Amino acid sequence: MLKKVLEYTGEYKKYTYRAIVFLVLGLMFNVFQFLAIYKILNGAVSGVKELPFYLSGLAMLLVCGIIYVLLYIYGLTQSHYSAYQTLKNLRISLQHRLENLPLGKIQQLGVGSLKKVFIDDIDNMELMMAHALPEGFSNVAVTLIVVIAMFFVDWKLALLSLLSFPIGMISMMAMYAAGTSKMGDYYSSAQKMNDTIVEYINGMEVVKIFGRDGESYKRFSKDVISYKDFTIAWYKICWPWMALYGSFLPCVALFTLPIGGYFVFSGISELSDLLLVLCMGFSIGPTIMKAMSYMSVLPQLNYKITALENILSAEPLKQGKNLFTGENHSIRFENVCFAYDGENNVINELSLDIEENSVTALVGESGSGKSTLAKLLVHFYDISSGKITMGGQDITDMSLESLNEEISFVSQEQFLFNMSLFDNIKIGKPDATREEVLEAAKKAQCEEFLSKLDRGIDSLAGDSGKMLSGGERQRIALARAILKNAPIIVLDEATAFMDPENEDKMNRAIAELISDKTVIVIAHRLYSIKNADKIVVINEGRIEAAGTHEKLIKSSERYKRLWELSEGTRNWSAVSKDSVENMKEVSA
Repeated sequence: MLKKVLEYTGEYKKYTYRAIVFLVLGLMFNVFQFLAIYKILNGAVSGVKELPFYLSGLAMLLVCGIIYVLLYIYGLTQSHYSAYQTLKNLRISLQHRLENLPLGKIQQLGVGSLKKVFIDDIDNMELMMAHALPEGFSNVAVTLIVVIAMFFVDWKLALLSLLSFPIGMISMMAMYAAGTSKMGDYYSSAQKMNDTIVEYINGMEVVKIFGRDGESYKRFSKDVISYKDFTIAWYKICWPWMALYGSFLPCVALFTLPIGGYFVFSGISELSDLLLVLCMGFSIGPTIMKAMSYMSVLPQLNYKITALENILSAEPLKQGKNLFTGENHSIRFENVCFAYDGENNVINELSLDIEENSVTALVGESGSGKSTLAKLLVHFYDISSGKITMGGQDITDMSLESLNEEISFVSQEQFLFNMSLFDNIKIGKPDATREEVLEAAKKAQCEEFLSKLDRGIDSLAGDSGKMLSGGERQRIALARAILKNAPIIVLDEATAFMDPENEDKMNRAIAELISDKTVIVIAHRLYSIKNADKIVVINEGRIEAAGTHEKLIKSSERYKRLWELSEGTRNWSAVSKDSVENMKEVSA
C-alpha cells in the first residue's frame, strides 16, 4: 500500500521521512508533559512540600508543550510540502496518460469525470498525504514506544492498559470491512453525479428552448439523491463501529484504574508505578485515536490512486519516436478497418490513395465515416487493422508531435482557450512574430469582426471562445492553420457555421491556404468542392465511387442525389414557404 502512495513522491520522499521524524519527536515531548504531571502528582502523594519542586514540574510542563508545538508545526510544514509535490507529480503523470489516450476514450470519460479526477479527487488526497501518512505513522511509533516503556515500569499494569485494545481493534476491523465493501459504489455514484451536473449545466440552453426542464431536472435530482443515499448508507454501516472503537481504544484507564488500585492496596504494585502508568496511558490516548483514524484513511488513499490510474488505463495510442521521413506528402489508406467500440466497424476494408499537392473531397451521408477517416489520419484513434502511410511512412512510426507538424486540421467545432485571440492564433506557430499572426488573421478574413472588438486581436476569447460566434471561431481556427503552414491540410466542415456572404470570404481564404498543399476536404455543401481533383463517395465506411464531379454526376446515383440535395439547400430559407416546398420536391 505504501509503495503505491510513495510511488509518486519521488525525490520528495525525504521530506515525508523528515516530517515523520519531527512529528515523532514532537509527540515524545507531548508524552514528557504527562511525565511532568506525574512528577507533580507523585510529589504530592509522597508529601513533598517545597514550592520549587512544583514550580520545576510546571516549568517542565510548559517547556515541553512549547517544544511539542514547534516540532509539530515544522513536521507538518515538511509533510505538506511533500504532499503538494506528490500531487503535482500525480497530476503530471495523469496528464501524460491522458495525452496518450485515444480521443474516443477521453470523450467517453466525459468532462465531469475528468474534472473530478484532476481537481476534486486529487485535492481530497492532499489531506490524506499531508496528515494521514506522516501523522499516522508517527502516532503509531510513539504509541509503541510508550507501551514498551510501560512494561518496564510494571508489566502487570501495562497489560491492564492494553485490555481495551482488542475491543477497539475488533470494532475498527469490522468498520473497515463494511466500509470497503461500499467504497466502490460510493465513488461510482459521485462520478455519475459529477457527469450529470456538468451535462445539466452545459445543456441548459437546449433544456430551456425545448421545455425539457422537468425531464432534465428529474435526471439531475435522481443522481444527486442517489449519491446522497449511497453516502448515508456507507456512513450508517460505519457509525456504530466508529462509536465502539472511539470509546474503547483511547480508554487505557478502563481496567488499569480499578484493578490497578486493587493491586496497590494488595501490595502487588506500587502507587507511584500506578500513577506513572496511568499518566503514560493518558498521554497515548489521543495518539491511539489519531493513529487509528489516520490509518483508516490510508486504504482510501491507496484506493483513490488506483482508481485514478484505472480511469486512464486504456491502451495508449501506438506511436513511435521517429521524425517524419516520408518521400513526399502523398497519403495512402490501405485496407483500413476501425470501430469506436472495438466491435462494430465504421470503416470497412477501405483503401484510398491521395496524391501530393491535390485536393481530395470526401462526401457521403451523415454517419458514413467521412470525418472518422480524417480523424484517423491525424491519429486521434488507432485503427483496428490495415495501415495509413504518409509519403510511404506509417503514421504509427512517427511521434504525434512529428505527425502534427505535417498536418493542419480544421474542424467545424474549434476550441478557443480563454486567452487573447492573438495567442489563440499563435498556437499554430508558437515562435511567430506579431506581424505573422496579424497577416494570418487578415488572410482568414478576421479583420472585419476584430475591428469591432475593443482591444481588437488582443481581446479575450472567453471560456471556450464564447465571446465569438461559431463562424468567427472558425475563422480564428483557419488563421491558426494559415499561420502553421503545414504541407497537409484537413478541412472537416470548415465553413459549417458560415452565412453565404462570409462563406465566400472563407472560401477565398481557404483557396490561398491550400495552394500547393495536399488537401482533404469534408463537406455537406457539395458546390464548395465541385472543382476538387478527386471526389470520394463514402457509404457505410466503404468507398462507393470516386472521380471528378462531372464523372460522378453521370456514374454515381448516390453522388447525384447528394448533389441535388446540396443544391436545394443553397436557396433554402426558414421564412420562405416557396423554398420549403422546393426542398420537399428535391427531397422527394
